Amino acid sequence: MQEKLGFIGLGIMGLPMALNLRRAGFTVAVYNRTRERAQALKDAGAFVCQSPKEVAEKTDIIFTCVSDTPDVNEVLFGKDGVAAGAKKGSVVVDMSTISPESTKRFAANLKMAGVDMLDAPVSGGETGAIAGTLSIMVGGKEEVFNRVLPYFQKMGKNIVLVGDNGAGQVAKACNQVVIAVTIEAVGEALMLAEKCGVDGRKVREALLGGFAGSKVLEVHGNRMLNDDYKPGFKAKLHRKDMGIVLDTAKNLQLPLPAATLVTLHMDEIIKQGGGELDSSAIFKALRKN
Repeated sequence: MQEKLGFIGLGIMGLPMALNLRRAGFTVAVYNRTRERAQALKDAGAFVCQSPKEVAEKTDIIFTCVSDTPDVNEVLFGKDGVAAGAKKGSVVVDMSTISPESTKRFAANLKMAGVDMLDAPVSGGETGAIAGTLSIMVGGKEEVFNRVLPYFQKMGKNIVLVGDNGAGQVAKACNQVVIAVTIEAVGEALMLAEKCGVDGRKVREALLGGFAGSKVLEVHGNRMLNDDYKPGFKAKLHRKDMGIVLDTAKNLQLPLPAATLVTLHMDEIIKQGGGELDSSAIFKALRKN
């Protein structure tokens, strides 16, 4: 029997993810604070709800994809939130990027109401969300993961159950460290090439063929060379994620020097009004230092 799906949060990532579920033929009910964002889903045959509670009442598996930890808390436990409408035996799948510790608390609170939870943050940006090729990092019970897997497969290609609740968010924090520090490394390499009077485009081309090759060098390196920072992932959102990383590390008394440095460069760009630019714009901060 096909389960009814809900999707809350139709931003840059959530909208194409929800559309992929609907286009795959699933019954989908949606909610977004800004109602106009739901129009494309309505046109595709989704039911537009008035609140997260209504989404939960009408569905079996509720996906959420919102900006930050307080937003997830509000969607789940606020007035007219998911917890007020979710049926016993339903599943909440949070695809936001939030605090691992808060995720564990949310899962425990939902469990008391008979609702399972998966944390399933994603990587791949808007392009991956549109193409349905996201990397999905999942925390939760294996049987719940298997129940949701057919729906994950309409949104992503690399889908890994990392561990129990919170483990998906830990994996996403690790992902954001690797991306941020690699952006910094690519920026430093291109700056070195420039100062040596060597064509950065040729250097990038050469590096792509060896061990230094990466998606960051390919995509973000190109952005730096073209001085084009139209966002794939906004600097202010990457900074929010790095805040989660550094808070988690602080609680563990774990120093992360490279992550700390690149976060300072993100702060510089944001202070200069570049929060809406792609996070690769930290290259601008590097060139000023």
